[in-house]
Amino acid sequence: MTIKKEEELLGSEIVIKTLLHEKVKYIFGYPGGAIMPIYDSLHNYLNVVSHILMRHEQGAIHAAQGYARATGKIGVCFTTSGPGATNLITGLADALIDSTPIVCITGQVSSALLGTDAFQETNIIDISIPVTKWNTQILNAKDIFHSIQKGFLIAKKGRPGPVLIEITKDAQFQKYIFNQKNIISYTEIKNFRPYPYIQEKYIKQAANLINTAQKPLVIVGQGVILAKAEYEFTQFIEKTGIPVASTLLGLSILESCHPLYVGMLGMHGNYAPNILTNQCDLLIAIGMRFDDRVTGNVQKYATQAKIIHLEIDPYEINKNILCHIPILGDCKVSLKKLIYYVNKSYHKTWISQFYKLRKKEEIYVIQEDLNPLKKGITMGEVMKWINKYKQKDSILVTDVGQHQMIASRYFNFSCIRSNITSGGLGTMGFALPASIGAKLGYKNRQVICIVGDGGIQMTIQEMGTILQNKISISIILLNNNFLGMVRQWQQLFFKKRYSCTKLINPDFIKLANAYNIKAKKIDKRNQLESAVKETLNYKQSFLLEIIIEKENNVFPMIPSGAAVDEIRLT
Repeated sequence: MTIKKEEELLGSEIVIKTLLHEKVKYIFGYPGGAIMPIYDSLHNYLNVVSHILMRHEQGAIHAAQGYARATGKIGVCFTTSGPGATNLITGLADALIDSTPIVCITGQVSSALLGTDAFQETNIIDISIPVTKWNTQILNAKDIFHSIQKGFLIAKKGRPGPVLIEITKDAQFQKYIFNQKNIISYTEIKNFRPYPYIQEKYIKQAANLINTAQKPLVIVGQGVILAKAEYEFTQFIEKTGIPVASTLLGLSILESCHPLYVGMLGMHGNYAPNILTNQCDLLIAIGMRFDDRVTGNVQKYATQAKIIHLEIDPYEINKNILCHIPILGDCKVSLKKLIYYVNKSYHKTWISQFYKLRKKEEIYVIQEDLNPLKKGITMGEVMKWINKYKQKDSILVTDVGQHQMIASRYFNFSCIRSNITSGGLGTMGFALPASIGAKLGYKNRQVICIVGDGGIQMTIQEMGTILQNKISISIILLNNNFLGMVRQWQQLFFKKRYSCTKLINPDFIKLANAYNIKAKKIDKRNQLESAVKETLNYKQSFLLEIIIEKENNVFPMIPSGAAVDEIRLT
């Protein structure tokens, strides 16, 4: 950011100069009355920062999430006050639970009108408290620079999360004499301790358990990605020879073909790691939070095992599952320390048990998913052809539902930060705008957006953003004319009473064409391979609609309330 020795600036221009100081390259947003001064100042800087005009504020925040998840940088979005700000709430909640660093800047009515129910006035500060890591209201131009800088620091440091900054309209218009003395970068904030002190005694105790365990299991989550600790993690598991299972958001830390990788955990995860979680003698949880989709019934979860938990957020220790050795701190540092103390080891007999159970899953589930005998197309065989024709460093962006689970199970991950999805909140409509952010973050990487016919219609207007900005995304729409995951539960647990889950859909091909997106629809198996190949080789955006089996269920499955080793194959 270039600041003259001393100059008088509008608060709105200070906003833009601060973002440039933070090296922001993209802003995802939607203008309106209360943020118009900021947009007016932005006009003078569009040669150095790109604004992506989304078609809905929820699309803007999901795009910022996609950008942050793909790049590891902070995603930024702008909205106006009132409905513009409230449309961010779902994305804020999503970003908080999935630890995504974003900074949202919203306008607000002038300070003299606060509390008067003025046009488009909403108390977004109080509304957003439960779904932000930090939020603040700015009433004076002099507070803009340091408040935004503070917001960036909080969003990124420690466990990442969303920040919301509200700026009143009069603060945007207010002039302030700005000079070099104002530009003092925040390195710390009073009472903000993002990185807990790592206690060496717990490192040594953990190493002792690891060195003596006969049946250890590592479960890895997104925390390793957020800490940029992939190298240290790989060193740790390859030295100890411990098998690794991943949470949904931990996918892509290891390549899918890594010999120590034994599959995905959770309700629709792989059979072996779920079963053997309740047979291991040592469970090492790294950068994950023991959410209910991983643990199943917590009263029956790994009760036979000692548990080591590497975690940056003190709140997560003993929240859901009691651990024997808590290792608080940045896992990049913790893993380095552990590597020093652990012995070189192998666990071939123990790992062979995972492979035996894997063969059982192949017989009952995987073979039918990937090479079905039934007439209709399955989601699994779509993934088989995607794996054949995708680029090695492709980024997979999924929406929420059956397709999300199938894609996560079968996609061949071979590159870090190649899995972007809504994990904790399960936000339908996430994928299309998140794909936009991911593609802008990595223009040279192929982005594959896999969506269902329900979820895509929640944010389908973002095809307008693809049109306007000429963004290249491979969109694969798996259409069963149902809200598939809800229908599956209705089939299995509600005696096939399909209440309000059948969809009468529009002509997706005409819709895509209206946005100048090439599109094709197929419904026969002999069309599938060539259509997937065409989609993934096309240089611009392409929507491939695939009509799939209506009652194609996702297995394995842990029924609600069941233990992880009560997982069903059929």
